[in-house]
Amino acid sequence: MNRDTCILAIDQSTTSSRAILFSPNGDILTIEQQEFKQYYPHSGWVEHDPEEIWQSTLNVTRAAINTAHNMQLNVATIGITNQRETTLVWDRETGKPIYNAIVWQDRRTSSQCLALKKQGHANRVNRKTGLLLDPYFSATKVSWILDNVAGARQRAEKGELLFGTIDTFLIWRLTQGKSHVTDITNASRTNLYNIHSQQWDTELLKLFNVPDPMLPKVLACTDEFGETDASLFGKPIPIQGVAGDQQAASIGQCCFEAGEIKSTYGTGCFMLVNTGDKALQSQNNLLTTVAFNIKGHINYALEGSIFIAGAAVQWLRDGLGIINNAKETSQLAESLDYQHGVYLVPAFTGMGAPYWSPETKGAIFGLTRATQTAHFARATLEAVCFQTHDLLTAMKKDGVTVKSLNVDGGMIANDWLCQYLTDILNTQVNRPQVKETTALGAAYLAGLQHGIYESTQDLVAKRQIERRFSPTMQSELRQTLLNGWESAIKATLSHTPE
Repeated sequence: MNRDTCILAIDQSTTSSRAILFSPNGDILTIEQQEFKQYYPHSGWVEHDPEEIWQSTLNVTRAAINTAHNMQLNVATIGITNQRETTLVWDRETGKPIYNAIVWQDRRTSSQCLALKKQGHANRVNRKTGLLLDPYFSATKVSWILDNVAGARQRAEKGELLFGTIDTFLIWRLTQGKSHVTDITNASRTNLYNIHSQQWDTELLKLFNVPDPMLPKVLACTDEFGETDASLFGKPIPIQGVAGDQQAASIGQCCFEAGEIKSTYGTGCFMLVNTGDKALQSQNNLLTTVAFNIKGHINYALEGSIFIAGAAVQWLRDGLGIINNAKETSQLAESLDYQHGVYLVPAFTGMGAPYWSPETKGAIFGLTRATQTAHFARATLEAVCFQTHDLLTAMKKDGVTVKSLNVDGGMIANDWLCQYLTDILNTQVNRPQVKETTALGAAYLAGLQHGIYESTQDLVAKRQIERRFSPTMQSELRQTLLNGWESAIKATLSHTPE
């Protein structure tokens, strides 16, 4: 491979769009980022403007490609990773979305999911998809759009409308409508895809009332997704790797073997453990999902999903206005001792694994006249670690043996958080040299398809750990803190509306 070759990863996340250039060795050459607006039309509703997503993606991609040109580098291939489950419907002819993107955090279809559960469909959905009947997933979001936009359902049945998650929408726009495709990891998060037969499931489409003509073609994570239109970046560039953000992070962490586990700390927190070629059925409210399909080789994973992690820090900054930036939380946390007494349960968009309670609201416990900004900041960071403990405990109950935890995402730059995490888990935590593992995973996929890398073993050889955190907390203190968290969880769940 030529030394002037680089790989472009598009990382379209919940709060920003980014484009990152990687060298074949996995080194970051440049990062371009643009935030976009979050819309909250009603309580529990979360939306994005698809045009803002597209424009921000286009802006950062163009900026990264310009940097490559200035460095006299050739962008050989593009990998895409994206916020999963977020749902769009657009006009096949014009490409114009008929409604805002409904974000994965959105809870508007809670009543529909509850009705389907009461009708006895939960086990069938779980058996086919590995998922739960929850508004988190795409199926009820598509159905809601079709039922609430005038004439949409009739148009969809005639094939005039297309459905896609963010990856599908971006590829459709990048190829100027030539490719209506997704990858298997994103498809596996819709509640419409049978992860065992590896196809859209007719029975599920009927259950959720989603017309078949809307659906994209499902490809492997390493595949030919199309070429960018020459008018966008001056020349066509192949799109050859796609995975949903959590699977991409697992790939970036080189979790290619059964038993390897990673946890990503971004807007939410998502833990994946590779279960090999077996789709294990959790007995503890974890999800079964597709880890990857690389060159026809499929691995599955168990996943635990926490809806609010970094978003709680964003709430401290933008909602409460008590910090100016996320970095302040580390110093504030360090100013308090372990038993400061405040617990935050950040169920701002319901509770994910292992509780799955979409109607639960957030709560804070232990407030006194002495409570200050530092208590809010520390309780917010601690909540991320306590929730991770809940996920890891559920995985252990499902038979997963955990030797260490690989972490990534924006929050892990915080040394205090990583040390508290390793203390609460009583498990070694590994922080990688390259923190942008989600984008790196997308780059690895594109590089594998393009021939820059020969195999996944080629990638494992490049992996570097920046720091290993080991637990130092006394077991008695750890248990006391976890007991307090458990009490806060029980109290919060007890206040869930009927």
